[in-house]
Amino acid sequence: MRYLLAVLLLVCTYSCFSAKGLPIKEVKAPKTTETETENTNSTSNTSTTEALLDHSSWDALLKIYVAKNGDVDYKGFQSDAQKLDEYINYLASKVPTNNWSLNEQLAYFINVYNANTIKLIIDNYPTKSIKDISNPWMKNRLKIGDEDFSLADIENGILRKMNEPRIHFAINCASYSCPKLLNTAYTADNVQELMERATKEFINNSEKNKLSAMQPKLSEIFKWYKSDFTENGSLIDYINQYAETKISADANIDYIDYDWNLNEQN
Repeated sequence: MRYLLAVLLLVCTYSCFSAKGLPIKEVKAPKTTETETENTNSTSNTSTTEALLDHSSWDALLKIYVAKNGDVDYKGFQSDAQKLDEYINYLASKVPTNNWSLNEQLAYFINVYNANTIKLIIDNYPTKSIKDISNPWMKNRLKIGDEDFSLADIENGILRKMNEPRIHFAINCASYSCPKLLNTAYTADNVQELMERATKEFINNSEKNKLSAMQPKLSEIFKWYKSDFTENGSLIDYINQYAETKISADANIDYIDYDWNLNEQN
């Protein structure tokens, strides 16, 4: 039997720390079982609740205000703030239940994180960096049902506990060095395909990672969250699954300083 995280928003306690040393809420979720499938990453692993979750309004906003390279028109988002707020409120009203599939949960929480990050920026716009905003990740800024959450809670307390390292390339922190924000909303139908695409694009983006056989320079994402990428092998093993330029097992890895400047469309 395969266990799926049925992320019910129940008892939350500050008891663990993120890769950057920040306290986060630990979301305690019961487990439910589902018959194993031959391919757990299949894009056909959709939820019976798919018809109840409509991400089309978010998809429309992304297609208008996010460029193909991931740069964001925050001024444009500001002009459509009401539509963004309506989508965020819609997400808040859809509390996950234990009959949601893993794909539905992943899509839901990725969209929750990305939409609320955009809201954080436009609520404080103009700003040069998300880090110029007071307590951007730890302050409770969003609701799901009756529970208050921070962005760190969603990332570290929920998404990272799904044992899916590709989420790091799906969520966006509104900064130049982040994996790009896709201009397509995640859904239960496309989440596996889009996470795979985002991971491959980020790893092979020469502005984010400098790949070479012996002296690669990697994004600090791989340093901060190394444990997420090494559950089934080394960090190099993980990267080489996607890298067009393979890294040698005995390579000397260095890291590129993170650029927190806003990923704003010129």
